[in-house]
Amino acid sequence: MNNWKHKVYKRREEALASGKPIRILGIETSCDETSAAVIENGNTIRSNVISSQIESHKRFGGVVPEVASRHHVENITLIIDQALREANLTLDDIDAIAVTYGPGLVGALLVGVAAAKAISFARGIPLVGVHHIAGHIYANRFVKELEFPLLALVVSGGHTELVYMKEHGAYEIIGQTRDDAVGEAYDKVARSLGLPYPGGPHIDQLAHEGEPSIPLPRAWLEGTYDFSFSGLKSAVLNTLHNAAQRGESIEPKNLAASFQESVIEVLVDKTFRLINERPVKQLLLAGGVAANKGLRRALSERAAREGVELIIPPLSLCTDNAAMIAGAGYIEYKKGNLASMTLNGVPGLPLA
Repeated sequence: MNNWKHKVYKRREEALASGKPIRILGIETSCDETSAAVIENGNTIRSNVISSQIESHKRFGGVVPEVASRHHVENITLIIDQALREANLTLDDIDAIAVTYGPGLVGALLVGVAAAKAISFARGIPLVGVHHIAGHIYANRFVKELEFPLLALVVSGGHTELVYMKEHGAYEIIGQTRDDAVGEAYDKVARSLGLPYPGGPHIDQLAHEGEPSIPLPRAWLEGTYDFSFSGLKSAVLNTLHNAAQRGESIEPKNLAASFQESVIEVLVDKTFRLINERPVKQLLLAGGVAANKGLRRALSERAAREGVELIIPPLSLCTDNAAMIAGAGYIEYKKGNLASMTLNGVPGLPLA
């Protein structure tokens, strides 16, 4: 083991001293996407292969952890091989392996971590553990170089956070959800409307066809930058139940539009309230819900009015992918934060 440790640190020193592009193999298996990617210098994508399991989980109305883990086991080596082929590289050309080790489904995480550790140990390649949310934030670096201090609005199925960064790899959580994450609320509302999984894109589409004519609450949680969406979710369900008891019908597209307006108003208002209180050079949008057209438009319009530089990743980099993990891993690699063979999956891993 000491020989492996000496080998990986020596390999890192030689790679950095060579002046050649640093090539990172990224691996992502935190939930229901098996992904591998090859990235150069943290901001250039050589390949980014993603195998989605949506069709397998759709019949259950959500991700089944055991099913997700089994799919990862079946696909992981094939996806890694494909990522290397598309990059026209071999493992001999790889300077480090970056892998998501949390947060996420523990069984799913373990598949990616085990694969990364096996390759690292067998080939003497430096290993870097990456936080999944850090990956989402660094997906923005493929759009433009990050400038600090910056603020990231993270919106996904399991997270809703305002993350302040003064430098690379330094995360300060200013606000976070106290109950449901925004993506979770979208999926539950979609289910109540009889929409298929995943519900977020369907709600977004319906919202653009309807009018926000149904009054729904906003949870402001005055005095904090925290979020809460459980009350809003309950209000949607109560609206549907009350209408059913009265024998009335609710137009789904209007309810979707009203729900989305409530969510976006709180997210955008709290984000820019914080921007007006702290020095911020850039605003980043990150996470799976960053694909939401309504949120992207509302943030863009507000940022333009207030003269704030807004960076939004392309749709292909909003959902889980290994390119973002390799991008965040490059930062940790440059800092010398290498992992050991004790690296494990941590389902509740904190960002800060």
